[in-house]
Amino acid sequence: MNSLEKAENFVVNLFNNKLPKLYNYHNFEHTLSVVNAIKDIVKTFNLSKSEEDTLIMAAWFHDTGYIDGSLNHEDKSIEIASKFLSENNFSQDFIISVSEIIEATKFHFLPVNDLQRIMKDADYFHLGSSKYFEISDLLRKEWEVLEGKFYTNLEWMEENLNMLTQCHQYYTPYAIENWQPQKEKNIAQILENINLLNMEEITHKNEKKDDKRVDKTVDNMFKITITNHIRLSEIADSKANILLSVNAIIISIALSSLIPKLESPSNNHLIQPTFILIVFSVLSIVFAILSTKPKVTSGSFTRDDINAKNVNLLFFGNFFKMPYEEFEWAMKEMMKDKDYLRSSMTKDLYYLGLVLERKYKLLRITYNIFMIGIVISVISFVLAFRQF
Repeated sequence: MNSLEKAENFVVNLFNNKLPKLYNYHNFEHTLSVVNAIKDIVKTFNLSKSEEDTLIMAAWFHDTGYIDGSLNHEDKSIEIASKFLSENNFSQDFIISVSEIIEATKFHFLPVNDLQRIMKDADYFHLGSSKYFEISDLLRKEWEVLEGKFYTNLEWMEENLNMLTQCHQYYTPYAIENWQPQKEKNIAQILENINLLNMEEITHKNEKKDDKRVDKTVDNMFKITITNHIRLSEIADSKANILLSVNAIIISIALSSLIPKLESPSNNHLIQPTFILIVFSVLSIVFAILSTKPKVTSGSFTRDDINAKNVNLLFFGNFFKMPYEEFEWAMKEMMKDKDYLRSSMTKDLYYLGLVLERKYKLLRITYNIFMIGIVISVISFVLAFRQF
């Protein structure tokens, strides 16, 4: 196995084991395409075998730094390549040459020799490809998921136009001859797309205004309704706390004043009414606590749950165990989908209503127990004193 085959196997294993699957564009497929593009370009140059090997070696490693994220990935790629080449006994001059070629892939880097120009053109071969828009969509998805960069269709087309017309140029004769014509066609298609999107935006301008009015009305409805539900919940909790306090006082008085007197044989007639009073007070406290007891939830979700729109992120109980990065991603996914957001608000309102129903049901039971207990206790005390 020669050195380039070793490098290829190393990069394949590195990407398979360490590169996040969410990299739709900067992955092994892109790296392989760049290697093949270099092989096409070098056929038109009179390069030595050593120079060709240097170029292809740099191509294999130029995006390996993405295993640690996109920030300064070129410098990380140089570190990975240098370590591999050192471990495989390559000369220092060869390592430096590979590093300089990888550095040429930096966005604003201006190539100064043929090797750097070839690498620069190969890295952007897709700009002059008939599959440009498919590849561009892969990059868009990658930016959305990993970089948090979101574009409307119009903004994305304008970003593409700026890239192709203002930020990029081909340097080698091969690229200019073979890729530049398709690049010009891609630019023309982008301009056509921009015109169509602008026309659609103008056509739907009034509809959007109407939609905004409807959205505002719906948002106000949700805001008022949820606020009312929260107030009702606060009222229920307040009533439960009152019952807790009253029954706690009753039990405290019974324990401190009545029970010590029951030791005397002369007060045996008070045992039964006192027991009834304490039992009903304890039952009232139990049901009051149940009415305010929060429901325990899992506190976690999966990306499949978000994609299937099965989780309501507006309730803390569904995400409190999740890391912030996952929660932030999920919220962005939800906010991109108006229907998902409205569905989550509807679920939040519905389940808040279920919680209220449970609170008030238990609260009614608590009041009934307290009322019945007081009546029976008073009757018991009256009967006990009469018998005495």
